[in-house]
Amino acid sequence: FVQQTQWDLQLMTQRALEAESNVEKLKQEILILQGELESSKMENENLRVGQTTDLVAVKHNINFALQNLHKIMMGANRSIRQLISGAESLHFVAEILQSAGKVSEAEAEKE
Repeated sequence: FVQQTQWDLQLMTQRALEAESNVEKLKQEILILQGELESSKMENENLRVGQTTDLVAVKHNINFALQNLHKIMMGANRSIRQLISGAESLHFVAEILQSAGKVSEAEAEKE
């Protein structure tokens, strides 16, 4: 039982580390897309002050950036949920191991 629990703990730890890695990658992608969005906003502002820029291209860039940002945020949310679930599972396993230790101590005291 302890060996299975240790294996489960290692697996959950690996999943949590992968989720953290995914969250970091998604954060980086969000930063890139936010930069693109800011660039698109500046282009839009330039249009307002009389600059000659293709409005259709600007709208397309903004929509593209917003769509990608939405996808990344959904992925980040999913990874965060997985990370939270993994942390809860690790906490549960720690409680089980702690209980098993107390049972072992009680049995040792009986002997």
